[in-house]
Amino acid sequence: MIDIDIARRLRDAGLDWEPADGDWFVVDNELLRGDPFMLSSMVIERGVSRHGQNVFRFNGTTEWALDSVEQYEAVWIPREDQLREALGEAFLELRREVREDGGSFVVSTADREVRAPSAEDAYAGALLLTLTNG
Repeated sequence: MIDIDIARRLRDAGLDWEPADGDWFVVDNELLRGDPFMLSSMVIERGVSRHGQNVFRFNGTTEWALDSVEQYEAVWIPREDQLREALGEAFLELRREVREDGGSFVVSTADREVRAPSAEDAYAGALLLTLTNG
């Protein structure tokens, strides 16, 4: 799972989120930032508030007794497959480099390579550079 700070940067760079079952998100406040949630129609479902805003409704009992959270209060934590899909045609290759220091994963696009300790982090870095023309 990518870090919330990278997820925030992806959001701020323009990565759109259309919430769907199976998506991970974090409630972006000090108390809940470290606890990811997964959208699931059985536990946390997507809805619309009286004011027309997207909300996530927590069904049943949760540790924090949350009723609902508006989408703007959540930060989407995209999965590896979602990051790869967002890269689209810019994505060329994912490979693993093994070295004595442990190695890394490398995502190649048409104009750059991004190395990171995990495939998700490499995809996220490449997507961030693509979105920001970095």
